[in-house]
Amino acid sequence: MDSAPSGELVKVATGGPVLDGIVFDVPSAKKVVVAVVDADRGPVLRTFNADAVSEREEEGPDDKALQALLRRTPSPARGGTRGGVQGGRARPGHARGAMHRPTGK
Repeated sequence: MDSAPSGELVKVATGGPVLDGIVFDVPSAKKVVVAVVDADRGPVLRTFNADAVSEREEEGPDDKALQALLRRTPSPARGGTRGGVQGGRARPGHARGAMHRPTGK
């Protein structure tokens, strides 16, 4: 599958049963985060290989639950550095550098 936009209806085939899902995020060309229904846990987000994901046309019976999961999940952060620190300062609360510490008085 080429690049799938968020919210697109997809099928996921990973060797087991084919799952209906909705694309949540495409973090890279090889990975796609898809909302699927787990038999034990209900609607969850799972990362799949992009080759295992294909488009589907019709809506499935679980799509309402998957859309509810996508609505209550915050969108993925983009463009930040590792650890979620963004902007000029390293950590909030440490606005100034350490004071000079004289020795030998």
